[in-house]
Amino acid sequence: MDRLDPHAATGTPDPMRHGDQGAIAGGAPAGTFDPWSYRDRPSVADADLVGYHVEATDGGIGKIDSASHEVGGSYLVVDTGPWIFGRKVMLPAGTVNHVDHDARTVYVDRERDQIKAAPEYDEDSHGDPAFRDRLGGYYDETYGNLPPGTAR
Repeated sequence: MDRLDPHAATGTPDPMRHGDQGAIAGGAPAGTFDPWSYRDRPSVADADLVGYHVEATDGGIGKIDSASHEVGGSYLVVDTGPWIFGRKVMLPAGTVNHVDHDARTVYVDRERDQIKAAPEYDEDSHGDPAFRDRLGGYYDETYGNLPPGTAR
């Protein structure tokens, strides 16, 4: 499989254009970000993503340890292994760009450094609304650091 283009959300030539209104296939219009919902819900609905590899735009970050398909509260917990000293990170579902079930790989639209700098995952407080607000806000803000034309 070809490496995912971090500047595209779909295989279309210009994923940001849809009737002159930015759009992402299976997701919200460009300019809005729902951190806790998968953009392409059908690609993950009822799928067990545990054990899938996770690829950032610039390389692998680990394997999925647990996943939630909760409506409006979906996320992935990724075991980073030696990459961040065995730390786990929580990725809101909205960061998922594409799932390749044949390769058992989930592609996210963030760089490794952006994921490494995210608020630290704590298994005991990951369901806390304040933590979710902070984590969702962090990933929303990181879109400001993406190159122009990147699907949002």
